[in-house]
This record gives sequence, C-alpha cells and structure tokens, in this order.
Amino acid sequence: MRSKVLRTGAARWNRPEVVRFLADPRHYPHHPRSVEIIETHFAWIFLAGERAYKLKKPLHQTSMDYRTLALRHRACRAELALNTRLAPSVYRRIVALRRTRGGALTLRAAAAGPIVEWLVQMRRLPAARLMDQAIGAQRVSARDLDQVMTRLGRFFRRARRAPMSDRAYRRQLGGEIRTCARELRAADLALDRARVKEVTDLQLKWLARHGRALSGRGRALRDGHGDLRPEHVFLGAAGYPACVIDCLEFDPQLRRLDPAEEMAFLALECARLGAARLGRGLLERYVEGLQDPIPPALWAFYMSRRALVRAQIAAWHLRDPEFSGQSRRWRMRAQSYLDDALRLIRRANGLTSSVDGECARAPARRHAATQTGQRSSRGETGSAASMRRSV
Repeated sequence: MRSKVLRTGAARWNRPEVVRFLADPRHYPHHPRSVEIIETHFAWIFLAGERAYKLKKPLHQTSMDYRTLALRHRACRAELALNTRLAPSVYRRIVALRRTRGGALTLRAAAAGPIVEWLVQMRRLPAARLMDQAIGAQRVSARDLDQVMTRLGRFFRRARRAPMSDRAYRRQLGGEIRTCARELRAADLALDRARVKEVTDLQLKWLARHGRALSGRGRALRDGHGDLRPEHVFLGAAGYPACVIDCLEFDPQLRRLDPAEEMAFLALECARLGAARLGRGLLERYVEGLQDPIPPALWAFYMSRRALVRAQIAAWHLRDPEFSGQSRRWRMRAQSYLDDALRLIRRANGLTSSVDGECARAPARRHAATQTGQRSSRGETGSAASMRRSV
C-alpha cells in the first residue's frame, strides 16, 4: 500500500457497501471486464478497464480534512483542477455515486437520488512508463527526459506565482529546518539524535553563510506540484503524452515552492533509485530550458532539505497504528534519508566534493504497483500504481 504524508494514526475506513458496489464491474457504465482495488492510507482506487476511480476516505489529519461529503467534494474538485495543469488527459471529471429511490447505488449520470459519495475519474496509464518503473527496467532515454522537461518547463513558466521577500523566504526555510529537528529528535522515534542535530545544524549554517545563493529565490516561488517524485512522472507512450500526476492537493502551502527545489527533489529520488546521472540530466535540462542558473551548492542544499523532510515523513509512520509491526522498515527508511541529507549538506558547505554515489539506494522498494498515474499496483495504470505510494 502506498500513502501520502502521514502525521497521525487514522482509523481504517470501513464502508463495505460502497466498496463492494464499486468492486463489481457490472456497476460501471463502460462495462469493464474486471475491477482491481487498491487501498491507500487516504483513499480507495478502483481500476476499471481503461479508467480509474478514486474515492477519498473521511479522514482528518492536520491540513487535510475529508470528514464530510461536502469537504470530500471540494477536495475532488481541487484534485481535478490542480492535476489538469500537468496531466490534462489523465484527470477527466468528478463522478457522483447516488442512491436511487429504491435504495440501490448507481453511477449512472442521469440517475436521480441523493449523492452518497464523490469520485475522481481518471484515465489509466501504462504503468511500465512511470519513471520509477522505467528506471528499474533501465528504459529511460534522453528523449524521455526532453519530453518530461518540456512539460515541466511549460508548467513552471505558467504556474501561479506566490512570491515572498528573500528575507522572509530564508526565515521560512530556517523555521522548517528547526521544526524537522525538533520532531526527529523525539524520544519515541528512537532515531540517531546526534545525526539529526548534525544535519540540521549544517543546514542552518548554510542558510546563515550562503544566503546570497538564495538571492531572488523568494520571488521564484510558485503554486507547484508539491510531490515531484519519479513514480508521479509518466514518460509517455503511444497515445499517451508525457505528464506528471498526483499533485499534492490538500495544502497550498506545501505546494508553494521554488521550481528549482521541486527539481532537486526529483533528482534526489532518482539518485535513490540508482539513477543519479538521470537526475543530473533533468537538472541540466531545467537550467537550460528555463534559463535559471542554479549554483551547485544550492542544488545540494535543496536536495538535503528534501531528504530531511522525507526522513520526517518516514518517521511519522512509526507512530501510526496502521504500520505497527513495520517499525524497523520505517526507521531504516528515515535513517537512510538522514544519511542522504547529511552527505548533501556537507557538500553544500564545501566539506565534500562530489555527489556521485552520495544517495543511499531506497531500501528494498516494492515496485509492485502503479496507479492512474497516481499511486498503485504496477502493471496497470500509471494512475493506480502511483496511487499506492509508500511515501
């Protein structure tokens, strides 16, 4: 199972009637031969033929609130609007699940009756062409990278600007580093507190001494993607243009990012999949395509910062009852990101000279699923595979 950012435990959502209905191919207007179900921490995904349907769970976690039907409807609208920026051919529409006068559930558009739930309808993508899968199969070409950066470059140029002053931006970055430090040093997580301190001290040191490298970056902030990882990048296939799926929809502040930091995150995750050169190729294309020269030290700082955030996300799983029994896995994952964060911030501060081989390989990742291009079970739709993300 894959999931987004986890902050607190969430009770499992048990809606057997709705799930049973959506699991039956006879209930879909386009009559798929079969339906595959993928459960993530925040949603159910139903892979029905050439389409995928996403049903949000009624959960509440920090800035994400899906507790009522109206809130889930609003979240579906936001997901559709935000994701059509980078994947217009994937995210199609919002579908109402209704209850007829006779008490039966129906997806028929012309049906009358109260709405029981809202679903996001998507086009399934060939999972083998999601970047993480293609990296594993060693099937990423220079042309693939060109197509991805054409899509991302157009997006970054057109995305809504969300600027702040350089001083405010540095202050925000410092506050976020201190928050990560405080949370990762919590005793119940049992992480290497000395390592956390070293990473965050060096990041704060870099901010204090290399602020000039951030000159103008506050003005570059955009309403971006927010979760730009290889599993959300579709490289394109016959009849399927390259696109990026699964934008982080529930918190605009988490999407308010420097495009260079989004690219640094993508390069970091490529390196963790053993494709550091591919990641560097993307960064080179970004610099050339957007005419945005980024100092090497800033790339390293941004990558270190994203690795620290990923360590924090992995550590949150240690407190989630749904992942009890998997503590060793998530602690190792958090530690591997901390190791990457340390190597990269040392480089940013001039304490090492090379990034080659600096990122730990992601601990035994299961490349087993892919979604609509969202997070799911491999081999099916990008949607679905991607929908099963494991943070």
